[in-house]
Amino acid sequence: MSSNGKPNPQPPAAAAGNGAGGPPKMYQRPIYRPQAPGNKRRRGGGGRSCRFSCCCCFFYAVLVVLLLAFVAAVAGGAFYLLYHPHRPAFTLSVARVNKLSLSSSATAPTLTDSIDVTLTAKNPNKKLVYLYDDFAVTAATSANAVPLGEGSVPGFVHAAGNITVIKATVSASALGVDPTTASSDIKKSGDISITLDLETKAGVKVGGLKTKKIGIQVHCDGIKVAAPAPPPPPAKKKKGVKLSVADAPAPASVDDTATPSPPPATTVARVCQVRIRVKIWKWTF
Repeated sequence: MSSNGKPNPQPPAAAAGNGAGGPPKMYQRPIYRPQAPGNKRRRGGGGRSCRFSCCCCFFYAVLVVLLLAFVAAVAGGAFYLLYHPHRPAFTLSVARVNKLSLSSSATAPTLTDSIDVTLTAKNPNKKLVYLYDDFAVTAATSANAVPLGEGSVPGFVHAAGNITVIKATVSASALGVDPTTASSDIKKSGDISITLDLETKAGVKVGGLKTKKIGIQVHCDGIKVAAPAPPPPPAKKKKGVKLSVADAPAPASVDDTATPSPPPATTVARVCQVRIRVKIWKWTF
């Protein structure tokens, strides 16, 4: 009972207990338990922890890549110090135009030709052996890249310190060419400036270890070859003087057909460039 004479109100639970005749029940407030500050950080910092883990993964990936690059650089340096590798050297020594014929059509001219070339390939290394696949040989004019035909050379094993002579024939039969560029580049007399390309795949062998073959291109430019001379006209038969049977000399065989001399070979001695051809999907560099 309060000081003013009025009874104190009881909680509902206590009142219900008194109505049932049981002992009175005291109302207790729930105990407040404050959460530790660390729990809030853990619940609210899920995004930050995820970002932190992604950063860690990226950092370790970059670290692994740098480590692999360092190991490759060390291995390459050790290989260079041990073997002193050098690229193979190709030199074009002789080129000869055996046949060259351009049709006189003003709209769709065709080209028929045959060009013999001789190259020397040198392996300057003392311990490295080069393994070549078949070569695809093409030729074109230097000014406007008018195609002059194609050929092939079988592959070979290029031993250390070896010099190999390569002979190839580039030819074309009724090859369609552009009328404007062909008329200016291909001359019936005088010198013609051409380029020569040999493409193949090459690998390296060191002892019992073989590397994967990669594409290479041997490019020779600045080649000047002489166009073949036109065949001479047929010789005319001279009328002889009639002689009697007694005074006639012994018959001599006369060959009225003039045999054209072979076209002269052009000594070129041009050092060719060796380029590495890297193919990435559809592009070749």
